[in-house]
Amino acid sequence: MLHGSCLCGRIAYTVNGPLSDALNCHCGMCRKAHGAAFRSRATVLAKDFAWTQGENQITWYASSPGNYRGFCSACGTPLLSRFDQMPDVYGLPLGALDDDPGIKPERHVHVDSKAPWHDIADDLPRHPQGQDTGY
Repeated sequence: MLHGSCLCGRIAYTVNGPLSDALNCHCGMCRKAHGAAFRSRATVLAKDFAWTQGENQITWYASSPGNYRGFCSACGTPLLSRFDQMPDVYGLPLGALDDDPGIKPERHVHVDSKAPWHDIADDLPRHPQGQDTGY
């Protein structure tokens, strides 16, 4: 079981199942939402994810039609993405995990949109546009 939480500690969750499809997304939306050069995220099955504290403190933002990003209303920590067209899977930002997820990002996506001040310094596959499942 994995545990995750926000910066201020108001919200916590558990993951009781495997994470998959870890990647680094460099699109402008992910950069803005995370205030960073890219977003590292994995996929988790909805049935394996549970809020354990502070679910009422989450603010949901519709970043595009049918896609929602959940973050702490107090400290702003990005916690989860959910999707109308794929209700049985979530996108899980790796940065809010309190435990080692046991996986590492396997690729970079949307590198055509990467921050001009950031140089990718690893040998992971790079995809100019997609190869992102949208999570």
